[in-house]
Amino acid sequence: MIDSKEKIINYFKSGIKEPKSFKIGIEHEKFLFNNSNNKRIDYSKIKEMFTALLEFGWNPVFEKKNIIALNKGGKNITLEPGNQIELSGDQLNHMHEACAESQDYLFELKQVTKKLDIKIVSAGFDPISKLSEIPNNPKQRYELMTKDMPLGGELSLDMMYRTCGTQLNIDYSSEEDFIKKFRVANSIVPIAIALFANSSIVEKKNSNYLSYRSKVWQSTSRGGLPKLFFENMSFEKYADFVINFHILFIQYKDQYISGRKYTFKDFMEGKIQEIGNRLPTESDLTTHLSTIFTENRVKKYIELRSMDTCGWDCLCSGPAFNIGMLYGNLDEVYELISTWEIDKIINAYLEAPQKGFNTQLMGKDLLYWSSTLLDLSRKGLENRDILSKKGNNETVFLNHLQKVIDNKTTNADHMISKFSKNENLDELYDK
Repeated sequence: MIDSKEKIINYFKSGIKEPKSFKIGIEHEKFLFNNSNNKRIDYSKIKEMFTALLEFGWNPVFEKKNIIALNKGGKNITLEPGNQIELSGDQLNHMHEACAESQDYLFELKQVTKKLDIKIVSAGFDPISKLSEIPNNPKQRYELMTKDMPLGGELSLDMMYRTCGTQLNIDYSSEEDFIKKFRVANSIVPIAIALFANSSIVEKKNSNYLSYRSKVWQSTSRGGLPKLFFENMSFEKYADFVINFHILFIQYKDQYISGRKYTFKDFMEGKIQEIGNRLPTESDLTTHLSTIFTENRVKKYIELRSMDTCGWDCLCSGPAFNIGMLYGNLDEVYELISTWEIDKIINAYLEAPQKGFNTQLMGKDLLYWSSTLLDLSRKGLENRDILSKKGNNETVFLNHLQKVIDNKTTNADHMISKFSKNENLDELYDK
């Protein structure tokens, strides 16, 4: 039972690994549309798709009688509220493995989507659909979330039904290493928003944002970039944050019960009558941690969550960018961001979705900081010196970002340019 702060601290400590055992975990979401009518696919089409993917060795995961996910080895394909699908990748050793995993997934997905006449959109926000047009699915927790989430953030339903992101999961070797990585991860959020902006089109119009997804997440219940995260965030401080954070839902028998009246502290003190005043298990703690929707968050590893989904050509660039800094060159990056003022970082975070590279931080624009951090990341990946079978090190995955910086043009800028010329929906789909 999780009945003390010490047990939560120990939960985080149990994630500590030797650097040689550090892993990379990548999660990325995609929108799926019917080719025939440009509408998001419904749950019946998801079932067809999941059935077709079983031929590639995936195994079904059920909730009651409904298929809600697939797994294969250490990988999972999960179902998001508006039938977006997410690949939660395996724990891998380096970027060559991680990128190969994504390419294998793309191959399988293409076979199935072609067969079922489905098109994929790799963007941070649904560029076509209105919220009212998006079908849901029978995954139980989403029904409860759809009711409760808007109470704490006006764009919460847009987050659930109309956004897609790329997430990177990284390890830490000690509490000190965790503190440094978490501080860096939170400090570079504005740069991540600007550099990976890919959600400029909303309801078939220019939204006047480069990352409308990030704007939505800033107005989402349980989200944001808390000022607290810029302190030396020890395991104990994060445990305090978690304990005093309201619960989203609690699993009781085979039902989900709203937890919005309660904090996790109430749970630990046996004050929740709806579940017979039982105390939380480690599974309950894990669920609670995964329903905190801040830009970065902690489980037994750190999750970086500020990147818009992007196309298959740039999918590996975001994880590589962060791995170079956080695994390959942490001290140098930490020294740089330590001079940044917290209020200026938070201001840049709020402005970056709309202003992109033109956002100011410490007297420089985010294009400058993106270029500086890319150089530090490249140095880190060179330090790691992990080679592919072709003899390339991991810096090869930074080529897309170098082009973005050289041309001062993000994926969002490209989409505005392409789509605005003739407003052809085909421009929005993956080729």
